[in-house]
Amino acid sequence: MSLLRRPAWWAVLLTLAGTLLFLRLGVWQLDRANEKEQLLRRYATSATAPVREFAAAVDTSTADAYPHVQVHGEYLADRIYLLDNPKHDQRGGVEVYVPFRMSGQSRLLLVDLGFLPGNGTDQAPQLPPLPTGERELQGLYQPPPGVGFEMGGDALARQSSWPKTTVYLDVPQLSKDLGALLYPHVLLLDADPAAIYVREHTPDFSSMPPARHRAYAFQWFTFAVVAVVMFFILHRRRKPKASDSP
Repeated sequence: MSLLRRPAWWAVLLTLAGTLLFLRLGVWQLDRANEKEQLLRRYATSATAPVREFAAAVDTSTADAYPHVQVHGEYLADRIYLLDNPKHDQRGGVEVYVPFRMSGQSRLLLVDLGFLPGNGTDQAPQLPPLPTGERELQGLYQPPPGVGFEMGGDALARQSSWPKTTVYLDVPQLSKDLGALLYPHVLLLDADPAAIYVREHTPDFSSMPPARHRAYAFQWFTFAVVAVVMFFILHRRRKPKASDSP
């Protein structure tokens, strides 16, 4: 004799859909944890890697590599962009970007000078003057920060004075604004104790570290097990009571 009562079709469908959803969410959380760990390892490897010449490093690097490079050229010191209020331990301020013309290259490279904390007002922090003339820079060549959801159109075109402020960094828009081609990635300068800029390039996952993603994955997998167990409990065939016997 079967230990289970015949379940309704909707009960089977609901249990199956819920279990698959919980399993999918658990796998997604595990994938997010692995992605963040790989990203942190990539930064750690790149930061300690030997410095290479820009052209050779870019030509041979893969899409997911952040080569440690050096470049030679000069800043376009009158063309500064401020990324408004990026996340640095919840501190207000700006990330400062400057185009850099490499020697013998017509294409410009956008350089991330670093983060300047806010001054407690709505005004942008006071920027120190940039050095002029030929410079040698070293840093990580990596993708720019994500654009996210854009609102309000191209705010750069509506600004006539420099530095220009933006809430997202869109390389094609900056290229159009400068009237020159930009490399698709940006150069994040190495830390310098003498610089007033904060150069914290490793992603801050303190609010959602990989371990928390794995904890959420365990939670979703537990929900999947509970859904299956509840299905069997609710459809278990009950033994007839002694008083029900003829």
